[in-house]
Amino acid sequence: MTLRKWYYLFWTTLVVGSIAGLAGGLLLQWTDHEVPLAGKAIGFSIITMLLGGATISVLSQMGFFAYLIARYLFKGFLRKRWVEDAVQVIMIVIVLFDLVYLRRTPDSGWAAFFILPMVMLAVAWGVAWWKVKLTNASARIPTLFFMIVVTAIEAVPSIRLNNPASTFYMMVPLLACNAWQILILSKVLQTDKEPL
Repeated sequence: MTLRKWYYLFWTTLVVGSIAGLAGGLLLQWTDHEVPLAGKAIGFSIITMLLGGATISVLSQMGFFAYLIARYLFKGFLRKRWVEDAVQVIMIVIVLFDLVYLRRTPDSGWAAFFILPMVMLAVAWGVAWWKVKLTNASARIPTLFFMIVVTAIEAVPSIRLNNPASTFYMMVPLLACNAWQILILSKVLQTDKEPL
């Protein structure tokens, strides 16, 4: 990857994260009437949402490049494709299980804790379907792994708070940025015959 391609990926992901952070923040303000949107605070509030989304997009980019490096090293250890896919599927199942089981408190029901893993699974499945359309069928499991496992690792700060609003605000830009990066990667890595 050249510096020009990385520059394109960085700034486009920053824009995607900022827009997703603004959309998620506005949706939270619309549903939570304790946070006023009108008045003197509107400018500060919108700027804060944009900067929050941009910050989360940088976290997403660090996770993306860490994933690419780890995947490269992982492929060196496991020579067989089916072993690599099996390990990734096992890790996906473990993470989805942990998102329900480890977050649940003894005095609460189960239903509310299934929402986040099911939303992540639905988004990941949609992104994987799109990635297969853009590239080939071998991209399905790595895309699911990235969209579920890596996103869950990146979202640990908000998940540990066990606050639905903070989890929502962090997950919206993370899912948007991770989806953007994994989908645009094949275009970014093309040869320099076409300008980006």
